Amino acid sequence: MLGAVPGATPGKWIGLWRERMPQVALDLREIAAATQRDALETVDAALVRLPIAASDDLHIIPLYDEQPVVVMSTDADLTVADELDLADLARQVVITPLDDVLGLTVPDAVTPTFGAPVDTGEAIATVAAGVGIVVVPMSLARAHQRRDVEYRVLRDGPVSTVALAWRREHTTPDVESFVGIVRGRTARSSR
Repeated sequence: MLGAVPGATPGKWIGLWRERMPQVALDLREIAAATQRDALETVDAALVRLPIAASDDLHIIPLYDEQPVVVMSTDADLTVADELDLADLARQVVITPLDDVLGLTVPDAVTPTFGAPVDTGEAIATVAAGVGIVVVPMSLARAHQRRDVEYRVLRDGPVSTVALAWRREHTTPDVESFVGIVRGRTARSSR
């Protein structure tokens, strides 16, 4: 079983797995970024967001970095820019959902007068209503895309690194095969 945090894109690797290993089912399970370390107890491997508490019992392979984006309503003033900097977000109401993965602090931001949304989807729905902005990795903005919001790249914001992680004790030939696929090994290559 492969776990994946919201926004991770395992499709290419799953497709290659099914081509090369049609006799072995690969089930995909969504895991929350907040509990990704614990989820590694119940899956064979997972696409996680760094940082994750590294220890001697984990293998971690960084895969790719996601750019941060600012999500705003379509009528927000910030939509006039092609890209944004942190300084552009001063005096904006910055909404941070409870499932935030960036941990970004925006200097001179306005704190919302309401509680934090439960998740990114709820935060983006709030933004769509014309209340504030939210900063998330690009894949999460795409996953929650709506007609009433737009997003812009935040040039100087923190990237979100997606990695493959698995417990050393869960290393099996199937896990090693999946690692090979993720690392770009061909069906004919050997370790």
